[in-house]
Amino acid sequence: MAGFVDAIGFLGTGGFFVSFMSGNSTRLGVGFVDGAGAAVMAAGLVGSFVGGVMIASLLKRKVRSGKRSFMLLLVSLLLSAGAICAGLGLPTAAFALAAAAMGAENMVFEDGGEVQIGLTYMTGALVKIGQRLALALSGGSPWSWLPFLLLWIGLITGGAMGALCFFRWGMSALWIAAGLAGLLAIVVGPDANVSKARG
Repeated sequence: MAGFVDAIGFLGTGGFFVSFMSGNSTRLGVGFVDGAGAAVMAAGLVGSFVGGVMIASLLKRKVRSGKRSFMLLLVSLLLSAGAICAGLGLPTAAFALAAAAMGAENMVFEDGGEVQIGLTYMTGALVKIGQRLALALSGGSPWSWLPFLLLWIGLITGGAMGALCFFRWGMSALWIAAGLAGLLAIVVGPDANVSKARG
C-alpha cells in the first residue's frame, strides 16, 4: 500500500513523496538553495506525515482492543478524504491527507511505543538484507534475510501498481488504496490485539 500511494503522490506532485520522507527531507534541503516552492512542498508533506503519526498515536492510546484494525480504518478514512479532495480539485489537500495516511500506516505494527515493522521506508530493510546475507555467509541462518527482501519487493510492486493506476485514473486511484485499507481493517478484525493481553 505504501508503494502504491507513494507512486501516486510522486507522479501527481511531479517528484515529491507522500510516504518516503527521507526523499522529501533531501528535497527540502535542496529547495532551500534551489527554490522556495520545492522547499514549501517538501516541508508540507513532511509535516503532514508527522501529523498523521501523531494523530494515530494519540487515537491508538484511546482504543482498548482491535488497535490494528482501528489504525487501518484511520488510514482508509484519510485516503478517502484525500481522494475526495482530489475529485474536488484540491490536489494540495489530497497530497497532505495521503501523507498523513502514510504516517498513520506506520502505527499499524507499533507495540510498546516502538514501530516493529517499517511500512513506508525500506532503507532499514535493505541494511538488514545485507547484514543477514553476511550472517548467512558466516554460517548463520541461511534464510533470515528473506522477510526483508519480501518487504522491499512489496514496496516496489505497490509502486508499479500505483503508477499503472495513476496513469489510468489519476488521483482517483487513491480510492483503490482506501478500499484496500478498509478491507484489511475488516480482515484483521476488532479483536486482533486482545489475544496478547489474554495470554
